[in-house]
Amino acid sequence: MIGSILFLAFLVMLLGGVPIGVALGLAGALAITLADQSIMAMPTNVYAGIAKYPLIAIPMFVLVGCVFDRTGVALRLVRFATALVGAGRGALASVSILVAMVIGGISGSGPATAAAVGKVVTEGMVKDGYPRPFIASTVGAAAATDILIPPSIAFIVYAVMVPGVSVPAIFMAGMLPGILAGCALLVPILLISWLRDFGGKNPDRGALSVWRTFKEAFWGLMAPVVILGGMRIGAFTPTEAAVMAVFYGLFIGFFVYRSMTLRDLYEMMVEAGEISAVILVIVALASVFAWSTATLGIVQPIAGWIVGLGLGEYGTIALLMVALVFIGMFLDGVSTFLILLPVLIPIARSFGWDLTWFGVILTMKIAIGQFTPPMAVNLMVSCRIAQVSMESTLPWVLWLILAMFAALALVVAFPGIALWLPAAMGVL
Repeated sequence: MIGSILFLAFLVMLLGGVPIGVALGLAGALAITLADQSIMAMPTNVYAGIAKYPLIAIPMFVLVGCVFDRTGVALRLVRFATALVGAGRGALASVSILVAMVIGGISGSGPATAAAVGKVVTEGMVKDGYPRPFIASTVGAAAATDILIPPSIAFIVYAVMVPGVSVPAIFMAGMLPGILAGCALLVPILLISWLRDFGGKNPDRGALSVWRTFKEAFWGLMAPVVILGGMRIGAFTPTEAAVMAVFYGLFIGFFVYRSMTLRDLYEMMVEAGEISAVILVIVALASVFAWSTATLGIVQPIAGWIVGLGLGEYGTIALLMVALVFIGMFLDGVSTFLILLPVLIPIARSFGWDLTWFGVILTMKIAIGQFTPPMAVNLMVSCRIAQVSMESTLPWVLWLILAMFAALALVVAFPGIALWLPAAMGVL
């Protein structure tokens, strides 16, 4: 009974517009009170929820995204990618996918990448003959790969919450599925562009020198190498890598591109502080919610009921796929993990699934939800920049959703796609 009240209270507050962190904390506090537990468990769990060393990486990676946005890295990457792929049909749309994947190796945030890439490519794609709804669909879907390609804030939270999963292991596990997802998105984008004659229409787009644009984009292309390479050789931990990435970005901004000022630095730190505070408040208050579900014995009956449906491994994965894609329409990856992992991990253990692989497929499901209407967070950002309604994107975005589902199906059917790289690098 108390378990039903817990989830019902959370859902009512969420639908009523209460911020998700506050809704989680209040629902958890209500359950604790109804169960005659000590309310002092609440401050203890709030502190314990964020007193974890790996979580220090979150504000640092958020700041990295802000730094690289201000330095103009996205624009230089677009110019280099355009020089590589040319200016024909579907070229600039493909560029937006490739650039989003590279930026995903810097910021780790889907909405932030949708904003950065959308600001750079939207007007150019309009001049090149792409309809605005198609542009919004492409950018929103491209940005969804960012929670798969490390560094990923969602992966950090998953590793913190799941014993036995390390941050380096799940970072490496997400690399190939993230690239696979990006390649899967390229297929419908290129087909639609060729069939509908999108692209190659801007007479002002002159030929770009590959070498010159490569030199301009070199420092941005090296950022994922610095972050992931440093972790691979053991030079620093994921948390330390985030700090190094901040200094690397500041070096580029102040001394290489010379596009930043001290005022920019102050504004970026304020922006990163606000975004990080929102994330960490959600993490802290979600700990109260998670503690109440575990203490009241709510988790095991739900997990047992799902396993007891008799759907088998693939049937259960399909059920979770539908549920998580739906939830991903409304919530970001971090919030989804904080709420549902206490239920999902017992299910994974009952089937003997590898928890690192399980984290990757969960994240892929959430990524699909981030650009699936009606409440897709990435698509909201890209639609606002492209100045179109979300409804207008439906004819295009549905094909991209199917492409991402195909990539997810491959990772489910062949776990080695996710597990080969971390095993080969000795971090699994």
